Amino acid sequence: MTFRLSFNDFAFVVALAFTALATVIPVRANAGDITVFAAASLKDALDEVVAAWQQRSDARVRVAYDGSSRLAQQIMHGAPADLYISANERWMDVLEKASRIEPATRRNLIENRLVLIAHGKLAQPVTITQGFDLAGLLGNNRLSMAMVEAVPAGIYGRTALTSLGVWAAVAPKVVQSDNVRAALALVQRREAPYGIVYATDAVAARNVTVVGRFPPETHPRIVYPAAVVRGSANASAARGFLDFLTSAPAQGRFDHHGFKVIRPTADKPVGGAG
Repeated sequence: MTFRLSFNDFAFVVALAFTALATVIPVRANAGDITVFAAASLKDALDEVVAAWQQRSDARVRVAYDGSSRLAQQIMHGAPADLYISANERWMDVLEKASRIEPATRRNLIENRLVLIAHGKLAQPVTITQGFDLAGLLGNNRLSMAMVEAVPAGIYGRTALTSLGVWAAVAPKVVQSDNVRAALALVQRREAPYGIVYATDAVAARNVTVVGRFPPETHPRIVYPAAVVRGSANASAARGFLDFLTSAPAQGRFDHHGFKVIRPTADKPVGGAG
């Protein structure tokens, strides 16, 4: 089963997120540096990829991590990014339609899974099926999620819970964060007993257990596209780093952190809409 936001729903999401924009646009790095705007869920793996790149290149890379929606908003407002890596195809579509990326450079890099986590290492497993009683499991407690109308992890989570027929009962118990790592932190600190995050976030986390995995058919495929930002002052270096992201050393690090690497032969044509 395939789930897609309608044009009107998606336009509303974009408009709402743009209205709420409060993040400060960063200052351009030194000449020759590559500035990458990347989804927060990539941090552990991408930090290792950047370290591997630095061993073979004089072009320095600095990465700004945040929710894909916030980063896209900054690029729309002229932030000096050279490369954008999103946690879903929709926000990349927004930038492509606004002519803010170079479509010919766009490619899908990796995939992820959506999971239900609980605080602690002895949490009991939860069977995620149609109509499962997540609201009853929460009781008077909160479910930690990324923003469900703007951040990819939150959008995927709400779609999955809606598909399973439990969103209406759970929605009043949801506490929303600016990005998926912030949602994860609430569970780590026991401020929320359960949360919905990516599988790779759970791998990197302390004091949490994956208690259930959402069936892939309950939400859109979780794909991370990347593209060079139009007008980049270091477009050539950015293209070089983007190529490196699909190299064996980089793919090995993504694999290690639990991502599924998308091989070029299995990917859709570069530049296509998601």
